[in-house]
Amino acid sequence: MSTAAPGPGRTKFDWIVDRLWRGLIWIALRLPHRARVAAMGWLFRSILGPLSGRSRQADQNLAMIYPDMPERERRRITRAVLDNVGRVVMENYATADQMTRALTWQPTGPGWSACEMARADGRPILFVSGHYGNYQAGRAALNARGYQMGGLYRPLNNDYLNAHYVATIDDVGGGAFTRDRRGLAGFVKHLRSGAQGAILIDQYLYGGTILDFMGVPAPTSLAAAEMALKYNALLVPIYSTRLENGLDFSVELEAPVPHSDAKTMTRTLNDSLSARVHGAPEQWFWVHNRWKPERAEKAALKAAR
Repeated sequence: MSTAAPGPGRTKFDWIVDRLWRGLIWIALRLPHRARVAAMGWLFRSILGPLSGRSRQADQNLAMIYPDMPERERRRITRAVLDNVGRVVMENYATADQMTRALTWQPTGPGWSACEMARADGRPILFVSGHYGNYQAGRAALNARGYQMGGLYRPLNNDYLNAHYVATIDDVGGGAFTRDRRGLAGFVKHLRSGAQGAILIDQYLYGGTILDFMGVPAPTSLAAAEMALKYNALLVPIYSTRLENGLDFSVELEAPVPHSDAKTMTRTLNDSLSARVHGAPEQWFWVHNRWKPERAEKAALKAAR
């Protein structure tokens, strides 16, 4: 038996956090779906968000992008964002209920017919979104209609939490693929089979290409565009906007991004997501440190030399 100390992500504290989280999810899953989703929204909005510093991060991001926005409005949006984050977490753990409701989320938008044609022809499709609404809802809606949209994800830092977090991605169908060499190989194989994949492009990427996102330089991955070009995949922005009832979504597929070069295509994706966020800031996860301005500025200066 190994006597090595646990590495990052497998500390005693990580284990305790995981046990507490498992217990909370177990209790929540005993409640009716509407009640459990609302309860988790309240918990994140009122307790976990403020305690974890996510409220402060969201407020700082909002102040940077909307410097003229009144503080009261920033606080309102922050509370709505945290409520949505909590709801998303709960919905993604209640996969059976999510998939049942997904049968009623009819995809719409100019990209829908293009995707149906591509799927019929066996052409790969890459769906691109961000942490907007519930990013899993679009996968659920399409997979419930016969698609095989696998998800490419960044593992959580806590290995114990990550084990069941991955299950929430995998259970929606199409497979879950990590952002490492092995995971990317599996994701590419999945695409080349004529299936579909989903990528989120709105998290900070160390060493990423500096592109504008909502008016601020943001290190950004070009991977989605590069894969679309390499494997002749349709590249489609997809958004799942939470509706007023707090439980259902409008699933919209925008027109496919024309193939050109990776930077141009990724700028189009960033602009698409920016427009969605400006239109409904309550729907986006402002709780992430998307820009890390001080690092982005240094990277931009280095790239300009």
